[in-house]
Amino acid sequence: MLAAGVEVRSAGNYVFDHEGTQYLDCGGYNVFLLGHCHPEVVSAVRDQLETHPLSTRVLVNHQYASAAEALARVAPPTLDYVWLANSGAEAVEAALKVAWLGGCKHLITMTGGYHGKTLGALSVTDNPTYRTPYESLLSSAAFIPFGDVSALQAELDRSERSCVILEPIQSEAGVIIPPNGYLKQVEESCRDHEAFLVVDEISTGLGRLGCWWGVAREQVVPDALLAGKALSGGVMPVAAAIFTAEAYAPLNRDPFLHTSTFGGNPLAAVAARTTVEVVERHGLVNRAQQSGEALLCATREIFKECCPHLIDDVRGQGLLIGVDFKEEHFAAGFIFELMHRHVIVSHSLNSHRVVRITPSALLDKTDIQWLTEAMRESALKLAVTNKDYKA
Repeated sequence: MLAAGVEVRSAGNYVFDHEGTQYLDCGGYNVFLLGHCHPEVVSAVRDQLETHPLSTRVLVNHQYASAAEALARVAPPTLDYVWLANSGAEAVEAALKVAWLGGCKHLITMTGGYHGKTLGALSVTDNPTYRTPYESLLSSAAFIPFGDVSALQAELDRSERSCVILEPIQSEAGVIIPPNGYLKQVEESCRDHEAFLVVDEISTGLGRLGCWWGVAREQVVPDALLAGKALSGGVMPVAAAIFTAEAYAPLNRDPFLHTSTFGGNPLAAVAARTTVEVVERHGLVNRAQQSGEALLCATREIFKECCPHLIDDVRGQGLLIGVDFKEEHFAAGFIFELMHRHVIVSHSLNSHRVVRITPSALLDKTDIQWLTEAMRESALKLAVTNKDYKA
């Protein structure tokens, strides 16, 4: 137990508990790129709530169309067809089903990858804790090392037409960054083998990495690009699968092959559209890149000075930073120490030794000072508590 308060409200970069204590939120599992209750997103959702919160699914839902247009505008070229979902796992399910409809029925995924806990998504999520109870229900998938193009090519060679799914940076695996050029080589291998490529940017997309999408740095265009978490604006649950016209053709022919009563509802759709517009209008991609570089440098310096014997690495890109401790209990201790200093961060579901720092792109100088001082004090406390530790 954290012995923490009960969160009751939030605003900007802060969360408040039942006693009125203010916390700096640098966690939230990549959701709060715009912080909490961003006024533009809240206003758009409130107006929609008072006008038409849910659609009949019979008449045209123009809010859905507007959200799709906004996403297609900022997505890589040719990714023009958008399917809105309620959660990231649902977006994964949509992508896997579209790949199957296109004739790509062998699943290839990555060790350490995380794509959700619904049955299709769990089939390509690499964590025995979540998979084992449902093993008999899951589709068979090949798990290959992340960052290893040769392993991917070998699996593609031995298989029927495949669906390859991966993240540009593995967030839940502990902020694992592949070698430069890896994503482009994956794309080329998929094209050579007529494989369906799904890039899961549910955690990394929409500016988190200091670029609109992780695929942008190598100009990769997958068959399906997945968005979520930050797409919510921190206000409404929403995710999306964005397809090329060729990939989406089976659903264009028969939309009833994959539907959702609440997916793309007007409230979620206006939140998604407004979020994209806020990121564009306020230059938050560049802000995430600049803040992230400074924060990564500061975090590395803190751990180098305070407790280098307790960590293996500090790594990151943009506002996705991971501190990789030598032991799981060091990571837990660091989270607790930060909580005592009223700073919230996230652990990593597939790597419990890694603490993730994922603040909003709207941090100001005061917030950054609060965060860095809290990290320094927490690292020093760990160093004192574990002064006799030897790896």
